Amino acid sequence: LGQWDILEFSRDPKHVSPNWPSGYWPKTGTPPNAAAWNKSVAQFRRDLKALQKLVANPKTDLFARIPWGDGQTILREVLLVADHNAYHIAQLVDVRRMLGSWK
Repeated sequence: LGQWDILEFSRDPKHVSPNWPSGYWPKTGTPPNAAAWNKSVAQFRRDLKALQKLVANPKTDLFARIPWGDGQTILREVLLVADHNAYHIAQLVDVRRMLGSWK
């Protein structure tokens, strides 16, 4: 959800972020089923691809302030996503190691 929120903030002046922290955390500790997990992964990938397209677009000024922000730039937001994703991917790696499910 963090990546989605940053993406939407970066491209939509009318975007309203969810409440912190309740709007960012799932209601349950685990996905209700495999389909919900797969849907979440697919959304993550779509949002990441949209961020990549935003950065690759020659019309995107990575250094310009986002007009509806308070000093943020697209570059800052993309670096924030990279840092956020790296942290959570490392958590997934750690969990797989602890469970012995790393191939």
